[in-house]
Order: sequence, then structure tokens, then C-alpha cells
Amino acid sequence: MNWLTNFVRPKIRALVKKEDVPDNLWQKCRACEQMVFHRDLAANLYVCTHCGHHMRIGGDQRLAMLFDDGKYTRIELPDTVIDPLKFRDQKKYSDRLKESQHKTGLKDAIVVAHGKIGGIPAVMAAFDFRFMGGSMGSGVGEGLVAAAKLAVLQEAPLIVFPSSGGARMQEGALSLMQMPRTTVAVEMVRDAGLPYIVVLTDPTTGGVTASFAMLGDIALAEPGAIIGFAGARVIEETIREKLPPGFQRAEYLLEHGMVDMVVHRKDLRETLSRILALLLNRTPAADVVSLPSDLTIPTAGKGRPRPPAR
Repeated sequence: MNWLTNFVRPKIRALVKKEDVPDNLWQKCRACEQMVFHRDLAANLYVCTHCGHHMRIGGDQRLAMLFDDGKYTRIELPDTVIDPLKFRDQKKYSDRLKESQHKTGLKDAIVVAHGKIGGIPAVMAAFDFRFMGGSMGSGVGEGLVAAAKLAVLQEAPLIVFPSSGGARMQEGALSLMQMPRTTVAVEMVRDAGLPYIVVLTDPTTGGVTASFAMLGDIALAEPGAIIGFAGARVIEETIREKLPPGFQRAEYLLEHGMVDMVVHRKDLRETLSRILALLLNRTPAADVVSLPSDLTIPTAGKGRPRPPAR
């Protein structure tokens, strides 16, 4: 009986077992409404193959795309008080947390990890919009503070990828308190003389925009990302004017000097590697050659030499 149970039965089950097939083989693009095959979408870094729309991705997916060889080490986030206000709307806040934790496998809406980008050690904090819209509560605040402390400890740059609807209403004033806390965390990194880089993804709004998300030494953004504090409709109703086309999109903010670069997802890793190399490798790439003091430089279009600048 043992032989039948331990050897024969598993063999039979392996023969008749159906292969695991994803529930949704095709995914609809929110921008152009075209259907994209899931393998093509993953190979294209979850960017629509038809219109180039950058879809929202999870924190772990983003980290695997950017760290060298997809290797990184996640850190355990500090524990926080669960449901401090005993908040309840249609559901208990504690139940909403459990649902999001079960769905995403995360403790809260942020993932913090360290590894190397282009051979340079770095600390990353990436939001996951699937976890209650990436909202910032005490857990997210603690995660960002932990990321800043880790960056200072490792003497490594801090790179943050916000994707959030803003502060978490279920925590009331406690969620708003995370705005100054995360700002202080950014100052810790700067005081240590380390780069702080923010990559704004879709969407970055509310209290997240009003705090750490807009404090980067260098601010990058993904194409088409919505970036702002209040929603466009709220602004229109307040000022009673029609907003310009593309308002609050990454490209509009680039034109108006709010972000430094808009970078396609496939170029993001290379861009970050280059930026980190420029900021951290302070030695020249080649030997510095000193020019002779009596060197004269000919003026363009004229035969007479121009004396060297003093």
C-alpha cells in the first residue's frame, strides 16, 4: 500500500494533472483598449505594444526590472499599530488591510530593498498601487524612514518610486503626520551627502506629492504618468477655468520644469545607472592632461591666434 501511495499515485496524478494556466491570457490596455497577450506584455515590461501606455506594476516587479540580474534583498518593515482609530465605513479598516495583504502578499503599500544598479549599491523603495491605492499610512511612513536609515547606514543612494492616491483616510491625522516624517527622512539622506532620486509613476497624487515625492535631487517620470496634488476636475471647479490639454501628465510637467526627465520604462535602468555613476564616481574617467601655459588658440574664420583665457 505504501508503494502505491508514495510512488504510483503521484505518477498518475502528474500524467493527468492540468497545466497551470493564467486566469487572464489577454489584458486590455486602459489607454487604447487593445488586447495584449500576457507574455508579450511581460516581455515588453508591461508597456502596451500598441500605444506605449505604461501600465501599473507591483513593487517586486519594478525592483526585479531595475536591480542588476534582478537580484535584491528585501528588508522587513517595522511593525505599526493596526487600525488605531477603529475606523469603519462599509467595511472595517482592519478587514481591508487583511484583504490587501492577502491579495498582494505585502505587509503594506511599499516594498524596500537594497542591491546594485550598474554595479553601484543602492536602496530602493517602491509603492504598490494594488495595496489600497498605494495610500500612505503609518506603515508606508515607517517604510520610507527605514529606507532612509538603510541608505545612510550603507552609504548608498536612495531611489523612491511613488504610485499613490495620497494619504490613507482610514488613519486620519496619523496619515497626514507621515508627510513631515518622510520629509525628515529625505533630509537624513541629504545630510549624509547621498543622492535622493524620485521616479514618479502613475499616479502620484495627494499628500505623497506634497511631501517626499517632489523633493528629489533628480526627478524622473514615466511617460503619461499623472502627477499632481488635487484632481483635475476639482481644480477646474475651483478656478472655474478649462485646464490645458495634458495637464498633470509627466510630459506637461517636464515642459514646465517640474521634472528633469521623462524616461521610458525600458530605458530606466540604464538611465539610473548613468546618473548614479555621474553622482558617485567623482574621479575622472581618464587622466587629466594639463595644457601648456603658452598655448594659443586660433580664432575661427581668422588667421590670427587668440591668446589663452586667464
